[in-house]
Amino acid sequence: MSAHEEAAIRRQIEKVVEGLRAKDLEALREPYATDVVSFDVEPPLQHVGIGAKLANWARVFEVFETVDYELRDLALTMGGDVAFGHAFGRLSGTMKNGVATVGMWVRVTYGLRKIDGTWRIAHDQVSVPLDILSGTGMVDLEP
Repeated sequence: MSAHEEAAIRRQIEKVVEGLRAKDLEALREPYATDVVSFDVEPPLQHVGIGAKLANWARVFEVFETVDYELRDLALTMGGDVAFGHAFGRLSGTMKNGVATVGMWVRVTYGLRKIDGTWRIAHDQVSVPLDILSGTGMVDLEP
């Protein structure tokens, strides 16, 4: 992967972080493909299209007064007009009821396509490890 292409991909993912911190749905629209498929931690199993993706973020903004998002250890691989990346992410902030939360670390995977010369997130997946015996998500782990 060329340094220029890697920087362009990292910039698109950084736009997600900036859009979340600003609680700006229009800023969040830009880095995603219009036909993005998202496997988020919230039901249903998949959210299809930019409208569904933005609706997920809108629900976050309804609950949080202030939002912070931290992304750690982003690793990227690219070939031609497709790329993927994985990282750890944590959404935190102050909820509308005044309670501050440090959030939980999740595993994030990005699938990107170069569309009309611009890298767009075409797929993302957010998950937490599962304790198979109890069926409970393990939300207290840290990278």
